[in-house]
Amino acid sequence: MVTRVEPRLKAYYREEVVPALMREFGYRNIMEVPGLEKISINIGLGEAVANPKALEAASADLAAITGQRPVVTRARKSIANFKVRKGMPIGLMVTLRGDRMWEFLDRLLNAVLPRIRDFQGVPTDSFDGRGNYSLGIREQVIFPEIEYDKIDRVRGLQVNIITTARTDEEAKRLLELLGMPFARR
Repeated sequence: MVTRVEPRLKAYYREEVVPALMREFGYRNIMEVPGLEKISINIGLGEAVANPKALEAASADLAAITGQRPVVTRARKSIANFKVRKGMPIGLMVTLRGDRMWEFLDRLLNAVLPRIRDFQGVPTDSFDGRGNYSLGIREQVIFPEIEYDKIDRVRGLQVNIITTARTDEEAKRLLELLGMPFARR
């Protein structure tokens, strides 16, 4: 029988963050405390229209970063100015839940964000009004899983952290307690 080890950040959330949020916001029940629902990672590949190999390279990068095979996103409608036809592959996305989500967030906060040059913290104004946070990363090279010599081109990606919080204030406090390095204004 194989025993599974609970992700470090998940244990920290349960033991430290939940009691702190209950005290701070006056929740009476543990089920009221906001948590993480999922993390969605997207790469837009406008270049895939001209270079089909870009899709394979970006797919390999995203799979290495997340540990999960990405899904190809396709154009919903044709746009002549961009030479895009309906159904063409134009991006990749991965949705992480459960232990993989906790492990990815732990790596993002403790290994990836500190590797960004001239890092001043992540913006505090990237909440959507419903307790979800979006973070744009300019280059996939900052992830330790990516080998610099093997990439064909530097690509950015979008990380969306979806929480069960009702307000941005609750979500911001949740992410702060988990260790998100917000920029000081």
